[in-house]
Amino acid sequence: MKAVTEFHSLTLMKGLQAKTALTSEGKTPEEIQASLGETFKLEGEKLTCFFNAIDVAGTNQQNLKRVVVMRLTDGEIAPIKSTKVEELYYVPEFLNLAPPKPQAEAGKGGKGRQGGGKKPGGPKGSPWGLSPEEKAAKNKKPAN
Repeated sequence: MKAVTEFHSLTLMKGLQAKTALTSEGKTPEEIQASLGETFKLEGEKLTCFFNAIDVAGTNQQNLKRVVVMRLTDGEIAPIKSTKVEELYYVPEFLNLAPPKPQAEAGKGGKGRQGGGKKPGGPKGSPWGLSPEEKAAKNKKPAN
């Protein structure tokens, strides 16, 4: 397997929009390909690959990352979802998105301990220890 070239999804989507606009104007496929070549500064085999990759991107738009154009040697098996045009294979690659996190139940919330929150006893003190005033108050013994 030998990669010939690749086209990223942003470029392909711009090309797809341009191709759709030119098609709606009634241009022939040759005129569309020439116009795309001028717009994206491509020519020859790379332009042909780009034109075919646009078609592959049009059918695989959801989470598309790029389209890799490759040539297979004898005995190799074509990748899944690949499209063969002449002797080249166009393989769409997709983004691996994390699955959505499940929503928390309405009655339960947040972090923390069971039983509803803060420790009894007032606000938390300084992380550096007691202040001099707090030490003095603690060391005073009540008169009995």
